[in-house]
Amino acid sequence: MERPKALGLKWMKRASGHVPVWVANEEDVKRGYCPKTVNLGFLKDNPEMLVAKCNALQADMLLWRTGYRHDPLAFDGTLRSLFSVYQRDEESAFHKLKPGSLVPYKHYIAKLEEHIGPRRVDSIMGIDVIRWHKVWSGSDRKLAAAATCRAVLEAAVRHGILRRFEGCIELREILQTARAGLPQPRRREAVLTADQAIAARNAAHAAGRPSSALLYALVYETTLRLWDVSGQWWPIERGGVSDVIDAQAGLKWFGLRWENIDDNLQLKFTPSKTSNTSGKTVVYPLSKAPMVLEELKYWPIEKRVGPVVVSEATSLPYISRTITERWAEDRKAANIDPKVWARDLRASGITEGRASGATTDDAAKVAGHSGTRTTSSVYDRANEAAADRFADARLKGREQSGNGSGNGR
Repeated sequence: MERPKALGLKWMKRASGHVPVWVANEEDVKRGYCPKTVNLGFLKDNPEMLVAKCNALQADMLLWRTGYRHDPLAFDGTLRSLFSVYQRDEESAFHKLKPGSLVPYKHYIAKLEEHIGPRRVDSIMGIDVIRWHKVWSGSDRKLAAAATCRAVLEAAVRHGILRRFEGCIELREILQTARAGLPQPRRREAVLTADQAIAARNAAHAAGRPSSALLYALVYETTLRLWDVSGQWWPIERGGVSDVIDAQAGLKWFGLRWENIDDNLQLKFTPSKTSNTSGKTVVYPLSKAPMVLEELKYWPIEKRVGPVVVSEATSLPYISRTITERWAEDRKAANIDPKVWARDLRASGITEGRASGATTDDAAKVAGHSGTRTTSSVYDRANEAAADRFADARLKGREQSGNGSGNGR
């Protein structure tokens, strides 16, 4: 069949064959026109609609060229428009996402815009969602990716409901119904033993990175989240004040500081995940965290200022990608299963505590999870007592099992 022609229409070669894509004028894009491209693969077998869509996109670009600027908060009924409002509306929950969530959200929104952006919200059926799942998951080979796509889509739809955009309430019900019948990603089950955590620390030291060893020790012993110990870099224009700035990159840092550890080695820290919700503070006695005590030997008192974990090369906290790369090196050197991630250190610490007899309530308090049994008036005291019991149970468990507690060197 002869391919239809239209202004801006190009047929891009893909693994599945040639796909129709509308491409904006390069000069208009340089001057700020958006979108740069629109994937029209869903109209591949409908030549008349394909040409009509290209003509409409071309007309919109020409109208923009005359000086007309589309209201970024205007909703035209398409998913692309919904995603635009979700990202640009100052009242949107998108602007409350932590840096660790913001990166994947931006990535998957771009993917969704390319795949289903032109679809009208009020035309979507549950069957569409099931078909999209097959694409997003690679025929169930990447269930986590598909689940994230749905989560991002549902977040945008929720904002659309708040804006009373037509079709969003119905689409939310469709997404919920479809989700119930779709396979979900398996819960992670990777667990490191104390000896494996020690091996990873030894590998980091062998590579000349005591900072990485300290990071692993803190996450494993205290069960803080990896990104809370290493910290997160935020766009400098986002809310909050920080004295750790990377002016060249336009970023500022928030995370665990030496000031969160008192003279008695009691750690108190409010995780980023609870800072804007329950406000819960995590407490842990580092005096009962042998791996951390081993690592503190490399950090004299005069160096215990500002961020706890900083790069030896830059004297600044690590970016998340670097942590992933360093962990891959240390994991391989320590002969740890490639499927184990650095963030599994937290779950492994919690697992060790539970296996050693710590109660679920104590484990939940130490991990910073919300609970119903502790009132705000006794929260701090309950947390400190829970942390002591939790740490004691783990030390006892190691003694009984014969697992090492030091660095093995």
